[in-house]
Amino acid sequence: MREIRGIAASPGTASAPAFLFYEEEEPNVPSYLIEPGDIPAEWARFVAATGRAKEEVALLRDKALAEAGQEQAAIFEAHLLMLDDPEVIDRIRHDLDQTHRNTERLVLDLERDLVEKLSSIQDPYVQERISDVHDVSRRIMGHLLKKERFCLADISVDSILVARDLLPSDMISMNRAHIKAVVTEAGGRTSHAAILARAFQIPAVLGVGPDVASLHSGTILIVDGNRGLVISDPDQAALDRAAAAVTAQSEKDSELEMLRDLPASTVDGTQIQLKANIEIPDEMAAVLSHGPDGIGLFRSEFLFLGGHVPGEEEQFNAYRTVIEGMKGKPVTIRTLDIGGDKVLPELGAQDEKNPLLGWRAIRFCLSRTDIFKTQLRALLRAAVFGDTRIMFPMISTADELDRARGLLEEARSECRSRGHAVPARIPVGIMVEVPSAALSSDILARTADFFSIGTNDLIQYTMAVDRGNEKVSYLHEPFHPAVLRLIKLTIENAAIAGIPVGICGEMAADPAAAVLLAGMGMSELSMSCVAIPAVKRAIRSLSIVTAREIATTVMKMQSSGEVAAYLSARVRV
Repeated sequence: MREIRGIAASPGTASAPAFLFYEEEEPNVPSYLIEPGDIPAEWARFVAATGRAKEEVALLRDKALAEAGQEQAAIFEAHLLMLDDPEVIDRIRHDLDQTHRNTERLVLDLERDLVEKLSSIQDPYVQERISDVHDVSRRIMGHLLKKERFCLADISVDSILVARDLLPSDMISMNRAHIKAVVTEAGGRTSHAAILARAFQIPAVLGVGPDVASLHSGTILIVDGNRGLVISDPDQAALDRAAAAVTAQSEKDSELEMLRDLPASTVDGTQIQLKANIEIPDEMAAVLSHGPDGIGLFRSEFLFLGGHVPGEEEQFNAYRTVIEGMKGKPVTIRTLDIGGDKVLPELGAQDEKNPLLGWRAIRFCLSRTDIFKTQLRALLRAAVFGDTRIMFPMISTADELDRARGLLEEARSECRSRGHAVPARIPVGIMVEVPSAALSSDILARTADFFSIGTNDLIQYTMAVDRGNEKVSYLHEPFHPAVLRLIKLTIENAAIAGIPVGICGEMAADPAAAVLLAGMGMSELSMSCVAIPAVKRAIRSLSIVTAREIATTVMKMQSSGEVAAYLSARVRV
């Protein structure tokens, strides 16, 4: 029996024989010259191959939309955009006319160039586009070479899929009735494989590194997606524990379903607001099925991804859909947060040497006021249709908040001058996600109407760790004393100023952390909607007095490991 560690990318436990899915890293592509008179036929061959590729990708998009959701379908929308990209098409046409080389070779050369360019940019969002390039290129290549890839839909026995990496099309097409879990050499929590695994509720451990090479087809594996653990050749005791974990999870899911319409109230009556994080309006049906108290974070930048820049009317309609869909429950919409790990060249957000510390979020918006005010006008117009709050991301100084508020007032005047109804007043808050904001939260509370602590970034900036970097991801510790002290300080300063404070990072989705945060004085937690039932159960299992005792004890501890162990023992999850 041997243990292999990786990144816990999708929760759950499974056991089955390994199925190794290892393709050659680069296909064997012939290289030959085309006679000048045959160039039109060669070009027609390329056009036909891309046409068939588009048909396949459109089917994958529809399948992803039906089975996983809009976020997952957007992956394939991006592939369709690549297949129709004029620069790609013009490059192949130009190279064919100039070099007279066969189109398979030209496609491979283009793939290499794009991958080399993307690989040089240390940005998780850009890095994920490498798998998109591979996916699209190999699909065109398969048609040009008339070579079928092995289809994961053909797997007909229960298996643990083991691969170097998985393309989005692999995840969509796999036979999910028999793929019980996924293990990959590369990848992390933000990869397409991780996103799709979570959407399909398939346990996944990614980024295990070269240790994956020691696994063989047919070897029995246990995959623990909660702990990022793969066990090869487990003994009977390990198999029994895995089977018990699967049974326990099934029973837990049934129990949690019964809590959907109950409030997140402690046994002594303190209610904690549990809200949902969303990225696109199409998520509303799934969100409402989990009984949230509102939307705590609408990540509006996802309207801008995929090379599309929405205008005021399109944004207005999207925001209105979500606001009306919540039927009077509060909706907090975060203004555009691009840059960092979301590079959008079409908006002028270019690659930077250190993008996470660069021109992103509110810094971008304050310099691109044309884009920012378009969004603010759309938000103000939509706000008349329900309880709406506007939230500015990555505020690090009071001056930034003042300037953003000033632009909001300009947008309000512009709306009125154009005859649009807007609220006389709308709550305006900020994301507390950099240490400077937490440390000066007493100052910011004089101007902000509410705080929302973004723990993903707050941990990243406090610990000086890129959470997308597999080599240092172990340092992304939500229970580190420094992180907890910044959170506590922010809560205390919000209480003194009399403004509400919530949390919207992944920490809010951890039931044990939720109890700790409630004990620290947090009154609102916002998370992925699927996490709401488990957090609700944890909140309902104890009194606020107990939660405060837990928080008091934790704040005296000296390490994240000590905190995690203590919470594990005290909180029912």
